[in-house]
Amino acid sequence: MTDLSELTKATEHLEPPLAALDMSALRANAADLVRRAGGKPVRLASKSIRCRAVLDIARATPGFAGVMGYSLREAIWLVRNGVTDVLLGYPTADRTALAELAAEPALVEAITLMVDGPEQLALARRTVGDVPLRVCLDVDASLRIGRLHLGVRRSPLRTPADAAALANTAAAQGFRVVGVMFYEAQIAGLPDSSPAVRLVKRRSAAELARRRVAVVAAVQAATGPLEIVNSGGTGSLEVSSAAASVTEVTAGSGLYVPTLFDGYRAFQPRPALYFALPVVRRPARGIATLFGGGYVASGPAGRSRLPSPPRGLRLLGTEGAGEVQTPVRGPAAEALRVGDRVWFRPAKAGEVLERFETVHLVQDGAVVASVPTYRGAGQTFG
Repeated sequence: MTDLSELTKATEHLEPPLAALDMSALRANAADLVRRAGGKPVRLASKSIRCRAVLDIARATPGFAGVMGYSLREAIWLVRNGVTDVLLGYPTADRTALAELAAEPALVEAITLMVDGPEQLALARRTVGDVPLRVCLDVDASLRIGRLHLGVRRSPLRTPADAAALANTAAAQGFRVVGVMFYEAQIAGLPDSSPAVRLVKRRSAAELARRRVAVVAAVQAATGPLEIVNSGGTGSLEVSSAAASVTEVTAGSGLYVPTLFDGYRAFQPRPALYFALPVVRRPARGIATLFGGGYVASGPAGRSRLPSPPRGLRLLGTEGAGEVQTPVRGPAAEALRVGDRVWFRPAKAGEVLERFETVHLVQDGAVVASVPTYRGAGQTFG
C-alpha cells in the first residue's frame, strides 16, 4: 500500500484538489498484468487510463500491445500522436469522425471499428463510401441460464451463426473483418464476494470457452483468418488468456487499481491512483469538511461507486461525496485542521481523471513529472 504521508510530502508544494499516481505501484501492477496474461499480449483499455503519458509508459512495457479505445475521435487523436493500433471497444455513430477516418489511409490501417449489427455497417457505408474499413465483431459473452442473464447488455450477437451472418454481411459490403471480441463482464467485473459468485464465474468461463471456439471457427469459415480474438479484463486475465483461441487480452483498470478491485482473490494489485482534497472547515467535533470530492463512479448507484477515504475516516451516510464539499468523520477526523489534505481512492479507474487537468507522477518521494490528462490536453470524448 502506498505511504500516504509520502504522497503528502511529495506534493506539498501543490494545491489540492489534485491527482497523484504512485509510479512504483503502477509499474508493479503493469508487471503483474503481464504475468497474469500468461504470454498473451495485453491491450490497454484507454477509458480506464485517460492520460496519454501513462498510456505511453505502459505501451513501452514488454507484454503490452495496442490500445482499446472507447471513442472514434479518441482513436484518431491517439493515432495522430503515435499509437499505431487502436481497437474500438464500442460501436460508433459519429459520422464526422467516420469521414475523418476514411480520408486518411494511415488512420484506416491503424483503427479497427467495433460492430454488432447491420445498422452500424450501413451508417458507416453511407458516410465513407467504399473505403475498406477494418471491423471487429462484438459477441455477447454473458452467461444465460434459462431466462436469467448474467453479464452486461452489449451485443445482440451470441451464436456462431449470428456472428458468421454479420461477418458475411460486412464482407459483402467491402469491410475487412479482422477480429472478434468477447467481454465477460460477469467474470472480469465481479469481485469474489462469495462461494456462489465464484461458482457462477467458473460456470460462465466454461460456457464461454466452448462457445468462443465455435464462434471463431464460424467467422473464419465465413471471411477468412482473423488477426484479433480479444477477450477479458483486469479481473479475468488468467481465465481469458488460458483459452487457445484468444490472441490477446485487455486490461486498464489494473494499472490504477480503484476500490472496486479490492474484493478479488485471484490477484493482489497495489493501489496506484489517488486524489487529495483539502480540509476547509470543522463544522462539529469529530467532523472535518473537505473541498470537492463528488467524483462518483459510473454504474449502478450505491456506496460501491463512492470514493474511499483512508482508514480512520468515513463518509457521512446523509451526504456522501459532495458536489463542492465532502464531510468525513471517524477517529482520524479530530486531528485534521484547515489546510490539511486527505487522500482518497476512486471507485473506478480512469473516469476520475476527467475532473483533473493534471496527474502528478510520484517516484521515491518526489514528483518526477506532472502530465496532462485527456481533459488537460483539451480532449473530452464522452
